Amino acid sequence: MNKLKYVFFATLAIALMAVAAMAQPGAGGEGAADNAFTVSAAKAIGAGIGFGLAAGLAGIGQGLVGSRAAEGAARNPGAASTVQTMMIIALALIESLVLFALLIVFVVLR
Repeated sequence: MNKLKYVFFATLAIALMAVAAMAQPGAGGEGAADNAFTVSAAKAIGAGIGFGLAAGLAGIGQGLVGSRAAEGAARNPGAASTVQTMMIIALALIESLVLFALLIVFVVLR
């Protein structure tokens, strides 16, 4: 355990010393355009991955809502209209979350 602690702190010290070595030049330096390009590329990749996750997980959620509503209507046909109403409300709320995620993507990439 003691040896692991020394390895951890040695790695931490090396990582902290490397921060200054990897520093970008200032705003007037020749690397400013590269930095702006890197930041905009990272924003685009992050927004795409985030929206992809939101849309994919919402699709899974909508599938589960639909299957459970069909199962509920099959078990109790008398309550089918109530189940269908609740299902439509749930699907609308799930879809609104995806639209909010898309709005956030547009704001981030602006």
